[in-house]
Amino acid sequence: MSQVAKGSPPRVVTFVKTQVYARARRFAPDRILGSLCVCILFGMLVAGLWPFHRPRNDVTWLRNTDGVKIGDYGTLLSSSTFDRYDSEGQAPCSLEIWLQPYETNVTGTLLALHYPAENIQTFSLRQDGPDLELKVERRDAQHRTITSGILVDNVFHKGEPAFLTIASGEQGTIVYRNGVSIKTAPWFRMSSVDLTGQLVVGTSPFKNDSWSGQLRGLAIYKQELTPEEVLRHYYTLATKGRYTVENDLAAALYLFDEHSGNVVHDHGTSRVDLYIPEKYTILHEKLLEPAWREFDLRWGYWKRALINVFGFVPFGFFFCAYLSLTKPLNRAAVATVGLGLTVSLTIEVLQAYLPTRDSGTTDLITNTLGTALGVMLYRWKPSLFTETLNRIPFTAA
Repeated sequence: MSQVAKGSPPRVVTFVKTQVYARARRFAPDRILGSLCVCILFGMLVAGLWPFHRPRNDVTWLRNTDGVKIGDYGTLLSSSTFDRYDSEGQAPCSLEIWLQPYETNVTGTLLALHYPAENIQTFSLRQDGPDLELKVERRDAQHRTITSGILVDNVFHKGEPAFLTIASGEQGTIVYRNGVSIKTAPWFRMSSVDLTGQLVVGTSPFKNDSWSGQLRGLAIYKQELTPEEVLRHYYTLATKGRYTVENDLAAALYLFDEHSGNVVHDHGTSRVDLYIPEKYTILHEKLLEPAWREFDLRWGYWKRALINVFGFVPFGFFFCAYLSLTKPLNRAAVATVGLGLTVSLTIEVLQAYLPTRDSGTTDLITNTLGTALGVMLYRWKPSLFTETLNRIPFTAA
């Protein structure tokens, strides 16, 4: 607006100032809502994509003892794959691991084997609070993924290392802790085929499921260890203070006695070393994993879903208000929900390139639902929000 001419009558000056203030006052909600929308969008991008890069791999050697310390984002990978020699999947197998988690109320994948040819996680060990979860995936004749597993209660005790042995053969699977049997599962049988593929330690091959703790020894066998052998291995560990087994029995044996460098040598027959990447790495991170594969009955899944729903409610509320009040649209609600879907899709696609985040369609659904709830909340009483917005003090420049 042009400036008021010098010497104009007082009534003209007052009228012009009134018009300037009225126009500025009318556009105040635009600036307030616009600023809120920008802040909300920026906050969601930060929350969804932080830390925006691949962090340093948090794996360090223990001092004064054999082993490595695995931090929040730490992993070890095998230099190559463990090949299959039993095509029928009937040969027995065993696995031993000596470890100590830092917490007993968290979850994370201790180790997993990924078979690239079939793109499945053939075997995984996972901490679920104080419990241990064993899971095996196989392909049937129709190339469908068949998953089976067992849960062993009260395995991990705070501040205590655990020497775990999983031995499987014709009679099923037995899980030992510190040389003593704690779980017998005749219905669950593993074979040497399940312990093949590329080994991933400290997280999942497909998503960020990091585990934190100390790892002091690991061995894979192409035979079922007897209770006497399991007890002897633990007794040797308890008396000598270090993990030692018969090298000729182990297909893979990692003593973690290098104390430096980025390679953990295999003293078994397979000669497949482990290496410590410079950056935290997810071997084969998935893009927009289907919701039915992400579904889980545990509380952690529902907690994340609720956070994603209510996290997008402010987005739906304020963007719908902005589009309705400042840019009148016949379908502001539909446009807002579409915008929420677009923002969520952008975040999920970008998360596929960030090893600390997971890309899945569950978040896409819950975020869009949260946006819709925000729109419904605004449309419930839009006049009340408008009146509140107009009460905000404003001074024209």
